[in-house]
Amino acid sequence: MAHTKQARKRLRQAERRTVVNRGRRSRVRTYVRRVEDALAAGDKDAAVAALKAAEPVLARSGQQGILRANTSARRISRLTRLVNAMGAAE
Repeated sequence: MAHTKQARKRLRQAERRTVVNRGRRSRVRTYVRRVEDALAAGDKDAAVAALKAAEPVLARSGQQGILRANTSARRISRLTRLVNAMGAAE
């Protein structure tokens, strides 16, 4: 248990941030899953549209500290590579 006034405040702030960050992390997973589902279905147009929507969400999550910056960049890169490979296979 926190003993000082500052420590109690930090606990309250951390609880609020945890709730917000949980939602943001969930949003990132949802957008990534949409891209992966479109890839699995073999729908090139849907995959491109989903990637276009997912890319700014991933980039923002890296800037906000939800994910590490390199992690978000790596995920964007891998998804882009998969979508581009899908077009080359056709």
